[in-house]
Amino acid sequence: MRDFQFSCHIIFLFFLSLIYISKGFEYEEFYINQKVDHFGYSNQDVFKQRYLSNLKFYNEKNGTIFFYTGNEGAIEMFANNTGFMWEIAAEFNAALIFAEHRYYGKSLPYGELSFENNTYRGYLTTEQALADFASLIYHLKNVLPGGLKAPVIAFGGSYGGMLAAWIRIKYPHLVNGALSSSAPILLFSNSASCKNFPAIITADFKNAGISCANNIRKSWSIIRKIGKSESGSMFLTKTFKTCQSIHPVNVSSLIEWLESTWAYLAMTDYPYPTNFLNPLPANPIDVTCNGGASLGDEVWEYQECTEMVSPECSTGTTDMFEPKSWDFNEFSLECWKKFNVKPNENASYIMYGGKDITASSNIIFTNGRLDPWYGGGILQSLSDTLIAIVIEDAAHHLDLRSSNAADPDSVKKARYTIKEWIYKWIFEYKTH
Repeated sequence: MRDFQFSCHIIFLFFLSLIYISKGFEYEEFYINQKVDHFGYSNQDVFKQRYLSNLKFYNEKNGTIFFYTGNEGAIEMFANNTGFMWEIAAEFNAALIFAEHRYYGKSLPYGELSFENNTYRGYLTTEQALADFASLIYHLKNVLPGGLKAPVIAFGGSYGGMLAAWIRIKYPHLVNGALSSSAPILLFSNSASCKNFPAIITADFKNAGISCANNIRKSWSIIRKIGKSESGSMFLTKTFKTCQSIHPVNVSSLIEWLESTWAYLAMTDYPYPTNFLNPLPANPIDVTCNGGASLGDEVWEYQECTEMVSPECSTGTTDMFEPKSWDFNEFSLECWKKFNVKPNENASYIMYGGKDITASSNIIFTNGRLDPWYGGGILQSLSDTLIAIVIEDAAHHLDLRSSNAADPDSVKKARYTIKEWIYKWIFEYKTH
């Protein structure tokens, strides 16, 4: 829970204006009316869900629908950073659809009041979001020429990757296969150790030099010592150029923000410059550790406080962070104070099964070893059609991004394997 935000300035880093240039992805913006409540019969409110579409490569005779299950943000960010879908669209005669997640971007069920109270924001659930996506797919199959016979392949990364897997599980009659990239399903299903995330971040920083991780580990006690006085806190404010003044009572919030900064750097430790999340140079951890470049969303915090509970803990020895235990009851009290809700830590498992999904099929789970979320991913194939691909030297859903000369061979191989499975899914759909 990060109530105090320092997002105006980059911490510990010099801002480098290395902007990733989009490859000119073109799409049209559309809206579709969706029920606010897909599962009740008294609330008849509707809202306009936004989606982006490109039909340039679609062929009504033998076309496919590539459907991106939107994440926790405006959908154009994901459309512009999922180049793999664009690169293979012509090969599969695919319509490209990027669906925005309710309560994010412009898809606000109650406009500016959407987050006003629990009555309005209570419809922010994965079940409702998946129902939005399913309704949109049903609509597309009925309005696109040849759509009724077009197979649908879901794509998603991170939270969107979980949704891609879950929509295949919940709506197999509408979705024929799914690529679930960098999706920490086991962590959010309360099935993975809370120690994995900080340990992987630490390993990434150690790769850039053991002293880098050690210096970060030492920094916490120094920051706390300096921040005990008002004069010391003022020094921290000036040093880190924070948007809001630091005082002894909120030094912990600065530390939480710094922890998030290191996590974002690890997630986006791509081998080339990007502007995903924030403008960053190639190999940003190496740049940072050698003296050079970084980085909340209240809506996502609400999701964490309801069904998307992700345990967080650290040891201070196996990782570079302060020791911190996971206390669900304490977390639950914080959620109650902020949103007047109490989380259900088993909700995701009960609804979607975690790794106990062998009744399902046709899902690829990809995870990069550099990704902090790797420790919560499905790393071993669960059946002949529930395939796990572990990608060496890859950060957060690198396989979904556009091809780049700096891509490691492991990513190229993973993309080739993914295409082979998509061909197989389409062939099976058309021959049965």
